[in-house]
Amino acid sequence: MLSYQLETFGAPLAQVLRATPQPQGSEVLLRVNRCGVCHSDLHLADGYFDLGHGAKIDLARSVAPPRTLGHEIAGTVVALGPNVTPEHEVSVGDQRVVYPWIGCGSCALCRAGDEHLCNAGRALGVQRDGGFADHVIVPDAKYLLAFDPLPEEQACTYACSGLTAWSALKKCAPLDADEPLLIIGAGGVGLSGIRLAKELFGAKPIVAEIDRGKWDLAFEAGAADVIDPSAEGAGKALLKASGGGVAAAIDFVGAGASFAFGFTAVRKAGRLVCVGLFGGATPVSPALLAMKALRISGSYVGSLAEMHELMAIARRGTLPHLPVTTRPLSEVSAAMADLKAGRIRGRTILRP
Repeated sequence: MLSYQLETFGAPLAQVLRATPQPQGSEVLLRVNRCGVCHSDLHLADGYFDLGHGAKIDLARSVAPPRTLGHEIAGTVVALGPNVTPEHEVSVGDQRVVYPWIGCGSCALCRAGDEHLCNAGRALGVQRDGGFADHVIVPDAKYLLAFDPLPEEQACTYACSGLTAWSALKKCAPLDADEPLLIIGAGGVGLSGIRLAKELFGAKPIVAEIDRGKWDLAFEAGAADVIDPSAEGAGKALLKASGGGVAAAIDFVGAGASFAFGFTAVRKAGRLVCVGLFGGATPVSPALLAMKALRISGSYVGSLAEMHELMAIARRGTLPHLPVTTRPLSEVSAAMADLKAGRIRGRTILRP
């Protein structure tokens, strides 16, 4: 099989040829037809997450190169392990999207259905080889979801971009249609959040995006308005327009400045959900947190149950498509470089 592996942090991925693995036990072998490129792949390739003020999370142990990255995977089932039975409802030739956020299966978090938060995770494209390849091993058939009638380049994005947005939006509930929602960032995940906000809350969100070249995409996805959070007086104008602040804000960027903007924009008793992993830090006043009675939470991808919810919605065909650009797998390093430089609109999808 052909794959593009991370061999050294900070270096371009290396093309590797090796024997195609054969599924064992409950495993399933999938031929990868499409795989999305996510901003998280950049952090994994760099080998760290930036916590600000010079602090970092070192990923050397969890990623452990050589590793095939890529976690937004859609493909065709080509082989089943001997323990996969008809009750698993998967057969050779089926097209499936992969839930990649796999846990150990035995800890308290996994037993509660929160495998994506497992401290001993086996996530594809992180702790196990992922989809920047022409084949991938999926540990169990239960992590495969049907996606017809969606095209593959849309289906694969629901494994991270869509799922992450869906899980974050649910943390803002309950939210009435007339209560303003702010979405910060109109990248791949932010655009998914804009698309799904109307589905969940029946309202169009306000979007904060510093790159005006993405404003058209935000409006096409369903934004009620788009603002530049770096513009002078943007925060005060938003507070005035929203009658004292938004009911909830979701930061899909995760930078110090974006978090600070969201913190300021939320009204009393509002909710701020931090999703993005861009990096950095910002000071937070405990007194202001108490006086505003804010609820601040983090949100990391989503559960298998949430992905089933999301795919049921997506398969209705009523959601606007995420803007995507398809490139051959051989251009993976160039695609990652373009993403890092801010040249990507929507999502880049790789095709082996």
